[in-house]
Amino acid sequence: MPLRRLALATAPVLLLAAPAAAAAPLPLPAGPGGDHLSVTVTDSGRLSGRYELSCHPARGTVRDPKGACAQLDEQTRWGQDPFAPVPPGANCTMIYGGPDHAHVSGTWAGRPVDTDFSRTNGCEIARWNKFSRLLGDPARPSGK
Repeated sequence: MPLRRLALATAPVLLLAAPAAAAAPLPLPAGPGGDHLSVTVTDSGRLSGRYELSCHPARGTVRDPKGACAQLDEQTRWGQDPFAPVPPGANCTMIYGGPDHAHVSGTWAGRPVDTDFSRTNGCEIARWNKFSRLLGDPARPSGK
């Protein structure tokens, strides 16, 4: 009987410990090359070209690898796609920002990226500006 009493006395403690262990966050698996993006900018004059960016640590051929990685890190939220396109039906100002286009592909935060950018209206300009360190800023002479 003493073993049975001991088992009954310790059962609540074991049950309380189990959920805490199960709730611990698991680290995301690192991809073979980590966070890496390829960027192709077209119709943008001096900004046009093909660029690479790797983060953690920051390196690549974009104009400001450290700044681009920091800007991307700031926008990365669990369960949200920072590269999501402008939602269909969004109310956008009809401001033309120029003929600039960009295509970004690769891996960010363990997820595949394959998306296009333009500056055809206010929403697309705002989306481009969120990634200005990666895509370049057509309004600045240095492209940063």
